[in-house]
This record gives sequence, structure tokens and C-alpha cells, in this order.
Amino acid sequence: MSYHSPVLLAECLDFLNLRPDGTYVDATFGGGGHSRAIVERLGPNGRLIAFDQDPDAHANALDDPRFTLVPYNFEHLKRFLKLHGAAQVDGILADLGVSSHQLDAPERGFAHKYEGPLDMRMNPEAGQPASEWLNEVGELELRKVLAEFGDVERPAAVAAAILRALPLTTTAQLRDVLEPFSQRGRNTKLPARVFQAVRIAVNREMEVLDTFLTDCIPSLKVGGRLVVMSYHSLEDRRVKNLLREGRLDGEAERDDFGRRLVPFHV
Repeated sequence: MSYHSPVLLAECLDFLNLRPDGTYVDATFGGGGHSRAIVERLGPNGRLIAFDQDPDAHANALDDPRFTLVPYNFEHLKRFLKLHGAAQVDGILADLGVSSHQLDAPERGFAHKYEGPLDMRMNPEAGQPASEWLNEVGELELRKVLAEFGDVERPAAVAAAILRALPLTTTAQLRDVLEPFSQRGRNTKLPARVFQAVRIAVNREMEVLDTFLTDCIPSLKVGGRLVVMSYHSLEDRRVKNLLREGRLDGEAERDDFGRRLVPFHV
């Protein structure tokens, strides 16, 4: 299955302020569209290190000595930059969330509109599929996941219905459980919200993002650029807190005189 065109390509390149001899990170390689455009603008001494845990993306690796693909997610940014001799870089780009390529693949189980296995793993070769995660999660934890990660209305009732229907092994089975709630008029977005919430939990997306964002600060050179595309409020809040305040909790550190100490100019 082909990948869609990279999102906001021109804007990302502009914000990165690429230097021909710079070292850059594409933290979400995917189809490689952003990476190709970056490498095209690098000189012979420039370098791009890309990250992606999805085996589907690895087939898109660039055949270029200036390019390195790390087959892990960006939670491991700091570790692999050091391993590749680039503890600090000139710019980092990240396009967060699930890709359209993954959503449009029924066998990956990300989308409620396609029938397929209830998987949802960003890396289908590692970790627990959603079907197993649901079998093991407790009711209170599932309520919390639905409320926090999906903004689901009546999370207690939805969680109870899901757990009563276990085991669930396909997207269609989970969708069928949600059907009575969706028919009540206002909950037409419920299946998408539930699938999003379960996906985020299965892939530990918020935990992974927190580690990545925290590690971006020491991984950037003075004057380096961090460019992040986010698509829902959970991601957006974290990114904005880091960029504006230098901390994920939104409370900037202060010096002895009470002045804010922030690492980024926004």
C-alpha cells in the first residue's frame, strides 16, 4: 500500500531552517517524504537520522550515505543519537499519531470502518495486540483510558459493555459492541474515539511522547529547531507546554530572581 504525500512539507522545511552541513532527525519516517526532501537539501557533509518502528516503513529507506534509519520509535531518540555519534543535532521533525497508511490497512486493525484483526500495534512484531490488551485490562483502567485518551461519553457504561463482550478479536466485533451507544444520536463519533483511546493505550503513545519531548531539549544544539505536527489535544497540550515553558507540566523553571528559564524561542 502506498503512502500519502507528506503533510505540510514546505512549512516543515522552512521551520527547520536547514543548513547543508547540518545533522537532522526525522522522528517519524513513515513513507519517507519528509526525509527525502531534507536529504535533497543537504550537502555532502549533511546528515539525516530517521526513526520508525513500523516494518512497513523500512522498505522506504533511502539509499544515500547521508541517511540512517533506526528501526525503533522516537522514545529511543537520545540513545540512538549517541550510538550514531550525533548526541546533539541541528533540527528534529516529528509528525505525531497514526499514519494514513496504517489507518487504511485493514490487517493492522486501527480503523473501525474496516474489518480486520483487533491489533492496533504501531509495530506488529512487538508488544500486545489490542485484543490481548482488552482481555487483561481492568474495568477502572479501561474507563480511565476511554475518558482520558478518547474523551468518550459515559466511559463507565462503554467500558462495562466492552468487557462483557470479551473476548474480542476483530474490529467488527468491537464496533458491534459500540453500536447501541452510537445509535443514541449524539455519539456518532464514539467508535472513532474508542478505537483512538485503545490504540493510544496499546502503544503507550503518551508515555513515549513524553520521553521523546523531554529528550529533545538536550538533543538539540544551541539554535536548533524542533518542528512537531500534532493532531489531537493530548499531543498538542504536551508539545505546547514543552515549547512555551520547557516542561511537560506547563510550569517553567525559574531562577533565583523568579525569571522563567525556557529552552525555546516560540
